[in-house]
Amino acid sequence: MKAIQILETGGPEVLQLADLPIPHPGPGQVLIRVEATGVNFIEIYFRKGQYKASFPLTPGSEAAGTVEDLGPGVTGFKSGDLVASVSVLGSYAEYALVPAAQLVKVPEGLDPEKAAAAMLQGMTAHYLAHSTYPLKAGETALVHAGAGGVGLLLTQMAARIGARVITTVSTPAKAELSREAGASDVILYTQQDFAAEVKRLTGGKGVDVVYDSVGKTTFDQSLNCLRPRGLLALFGGSSGAVPPFDLIQLSGKGSLFVTRPTLWHYIATRSELEWRAGEVLGWAASGALKLRTEHVYPLADAAQAHTDLESRMTTGKILLEP
Repeated sequence: MKAIQILETGGPEVLQLADLPIPHPGPGQVLIRVEATGVNFIEIYFRKGQYKASFPLTPGSEAAGTVEDLGPGVTGFKSGDLVASVSVLGSYAEYALVPAAQLVKVPEGLDPEKAAAAMLQGMTAHYLAHSTYPLKAGETALVHAGAGGVGLLLTQMAARIGARVITTVSTPAKAELSREAGASDVILYTQQDFAAEVKRLTGGKGVDVVYDSVGKTTFDQSLNCLRPRGLLALFGGSSGAVPPFDLIQLSGKGSLFVTRPTLWHYIATRSELEWRAGEVLGWAASGALKLRTEHVYPLADAAQAHTDLESRMTTGKILLEP
């Protein structure tokens, strides 16, 4: 089978197309024929060595595809089922293994591309809006990278709840996408001081929660956007890691809360995975959740997909197709 392999850390050029044997499912595993693979910043972190991994490495974890074979002890799935997961082992490939406990069926009416696009970013948006800081109608949230994959989905979910959503984006075109997703106000951070603008838009009060996937370049000012006892959910670091800071700042800025959540702790049980995936995929199938999947690359062009994602040349979800 064709697969992307990384032999050492480095730039996008280390993503090389290779011929590898099709894996065989072991106990509790399912072999799927991959039809669409989601590309996410976490693969960039592994490629660069920011997250530790063993090499050679076939990156990726999010995919949708068709069940090809079942390992011993697997029940609830059969050959031909359309399935999706965020725990696919090496999803930058034509075939991949998935732990059956981390696999869900794709509902009728949803194609593999949409299913792959919805899983990681959709469930991330879901846990942020429904669990990390459970938004309520009338509350106000600030969403950084509002035209990104998570940003567009999180904005829709927050607006669906009845919250006011303020977003930050880099260009007027991205601002329009953010407004279409339900943002009440959009800040062009390339032209405006976003913290000052947030305070102006909230009459000096600040927002209830900041959802920040950017990290290093936004963290300090994100704290300044919060109301007293507000919460900053730092769920990514596309601009780099946040430097160490003195926790006394949190009391000085209003007894603030900061958390660094990750999806895996919010789908730790089968019931929670089924709840989040079920709602996200169901909303996507019904059209209640709009997925932006205009950036689709052949598997062999994985390096270009990484380059474009890092350079912020894309909006919405990036997919690879074998």
